[in-house]
Amino acid sequence: MNTAPFEIIAGPIEAYIAPVGTAFPAIDAAPAGPWALIGATGSENYDEQGVKIAHSQDVKAFKSLGLTGAKKAFRENEGLTVGFTLFDLQLEQYSLALAGTTVATTAAGVGTAGSKALPFYRGHDVALHALLLRGAYSPYGDAMNLQYQMPVCYLNSSPEPVFKKGDPAGLAFEYMALVDPSAATAAARFGQLVIQHQAPLEE
Repeated sequence: MNTAPFEIIAGPIEAYIAPVGTAFPAIDAAPAGPWALIGATGSENYDEQGVKIAHSQDVKAFKSLGLTGAKKAFRENEGLTVGFTLFDLQLEQYSLALAGTTVATTAAGVGTAGSKALPFYRGHDVALHALLLRGAYSPYGDAMNLQYQMPVCYLNSSPEPVFKKGDPAGLAFEYMALVDPSAATAAARFGQLVIQHQAPLEE
């Protein structure tokens, strides 16, 4: 629920990942498989610093001899990054922080405890994912959603969980967008932000 003035938004959003090529859910539909929520209870497992979305760029200005100000600007690089810290050390979640290494499960036996193991080595190949950020807010009214849609991204973070008294051990996540070769338009190569602004029409 987002009370007026609707354009001022404060609150948590939740992150979901899926294989590249997975269709994004409709703006008024709950994400379903293969979309997987990051964190056993979603934003309840995220650091209070929140989920940060960074739109970065490097722009080079051209200055000529005869002018004191720049005459033209060229964009050399641009990027889209999503970052947050997860407080959930279940190995299924820890594996997401390592870009999806597989958890091996050993069932309990007579006189032996069951266990789960997560290998750390990731090798040369970098896993790619689709990323969805969903929030129950809209700058256009109550009871509507917004969602960031990143069709292709990779995990660029280097988790450093710290085990100490009084503070939970966290896993850093940083997803970086890659250009989507299947994007419908050039402007959608990093994905898009979709926000609901009207309720569905009744039949």
